Amino acid sequence: RVLFHVTPLTLPQRLAVAALGALSAIVFLTNLTVSGWANQFYSAAAQAGSRNWTAFLFGSLDSQNAISIDKPPASVWIMALSVRLLGMNPLAILLPQALMGVVSTLLLYGCVRRYWGHDAGMIAGVLFVLTPVVAIVFRYNNPDALLVLLLMASLSSFMRTFEYDSSSAGNRRRTGWMALAGAFLGLAFLTKQLEAFLIAPGLAVAFLADSPSRPLRRVVDG
Repeated sequence: RVLFHVTPLTLPQRLAVAALGALSAIVFLTNLTVSGWANQFYSAAAQAGSRNWTAFLFGSLDSQNAISIDKPPASVWIMALSVRLLGMNPLAILLPQALMGVVSTLLLYGCVRRYWGHDAGMIAGVLFVLTPVVAIVFRYNNPDALLVLLLMASLSSFMRTFEYDSSSAGNRRRTGWMALAGAFLGLAFLTKQLEAFLIAPGLAVAFLADSPSRPLRRVVDG
């Protein structure tokens, strides 16, 4: 049995969400290439990954695989694929992060709106977009953009675990959402290592304290 039901959006609310997405696209995409190659360290790794699949896999700084970058390669994978598609230029390097900003904005709206309503979701989304440091993160090619997106996805999946009762079917669905949250957290680790686990203690405490499942099942799922 599902313990939580979401009210469908009305037409004006859908238009408001579209406007929020447009606002985020304007903020993150306008004059995007003003930073040039941005962090040239990661730009070089993206170029190497676009030329050599081994360099792509390991996040090598050069296509001959002499040395790797100082972070796991997940964020470089996205940029390298963009370079393969669009060629080696500042737009190809910075576009993935800007699009991650748009997706992160809508993901934040969706998570907040699901539990606290449309108005709260809109406020959260607008504040997110208009926060200066957020614009910096999603207009640059450091790994932080992908890290934020993956942590938001992990948290959104985690929140869904509270929506089902303690029946066998509910527990199976809860386990599935926990596995998905863990997968996003693992990808976040491949983006910026232990920084990905900053949210893990809070998730663990919340799940052990308030999950609808029985105590032993909480430990198993956690």
